[in-house]
Amino acid sequence: FSEEGTTVRVPPFMSEIVATLSHLARASGNINQRSGVSVRLTVSNHETMIANAARRAILHGESEIVPRVSDLDALTASTMGKVEIETLEDGRENQIVEGLVKSAALTVFKDRVGPDSFRAVLDAFESGLVANAGEDVASTTHAELASSQPALMDAVRALTDGDESPAMVASAVEFLLEGLHLSKRLNKDAVGGRASYRARS
Repeated sequence: FSEEGTTVRVPPFMSEIVATLSHLARASGNINQRSGVSVRLTVSNHETMIANAARRAILHGESEIVPRVSDLDALTASTMGKVEIETLEDGRENQIVEGLVKSAALTVFKDRVGPDSFRAVLDAFESGLVANAGEDVASTTHAELASSQPALMDAVRALTDGDESPAMVASAVEFLLEGLHLSKRLNKDAVGGRASYRARS
């Protein structure tokens, strides 16, 4: 994707989620392995993720296009178009692929974020912090949240190598929030394209 006045950057952790999804699909008993899972799945999903991020950025008038976890919802359709899913129950195809996407995100989160990095972040949520994410949340909103929570900003900087551009910060914030939810450290309420994260207690 390219358009005058815009730049596209993909954080390593987002590229890793897309690649991990393909690895998990190759090992899944719900995917027909005789048909195979080709490298085209990774390429197609990567392009789909960036395209969704570009659409969201344009809607918000942002010139920097950086994929976030909320853009991963678009991978369900692109994945189903590249693999053959084996299930005896109609309608389970979406659930199977969504499960693989979540597993990929959790795998990368565990690889990249150690427990010491998020303990202080969880303390903020225990004190009443609620964070929203989704397509309708601008990058600056995530950046303001991170700047108001030192522990969260520290974790963000570790993921972005110190890059504090709003779009990069937004991507790291959503990755951390979803990772903590998938690790059963935060509750998540999702309605449509909006998600709210809060303490489990």
